[in-house]
Amino acid sequence: MGLSKYTSDIHYIEQNQEVVFNFLSNFENLSQYVNESLLEQVTKQVPQIKVSDFESDADSCRFNISGLGEAEIRIVEREPHKTIKVTSSGKLPMEFTFWIQLLPVTPYQTKMKLTLHAEMGMMIKMMVGNKLEKGVNQLAEMLTKLPYR
Repeated sequence: MGLSKYTSDIHYIEQNQEVVFNFLSNFENLSQYVNESLLEQVTKQVPQIKVSDFESDADSCRFNISGLGEAEIRIVEREPHKTIKVTSSGKLPMEFTFWIQLLPVTPYQTKMKLTLHAEMGMMIKMMVGNKLEKGVNQLAEMLTKLPYR
């Protein structure tokens, strides 16, 4: 297994840093956006993986991956208004740590960058490595469009 790092471009969210942090640091806020349509898009990106049965609470989300079983991602660290650290557990084909980094630009604009460190075997990396790189940027873009309140 080898460690790979994927970093998003810097994206801007037209909202206060504290509001963005409070929203993203609670997975219950994201559950309304993870629906069957989004799960189908994931399957189209990586046809070998079908994700279903998504559920979440404030600190974690759980879902099933066809052929592997239940997987979970969990928020393990929150540095108020700056960083959210997430790790994987369960039966994912790789282990990862994921950071959401936030910095204020103005009182109503926040700069965001996502970083993914994934520990995976060579075969998994060959199958999904370039998709992870693209996916980190797509996730960052999606996060800029959420209705932060």
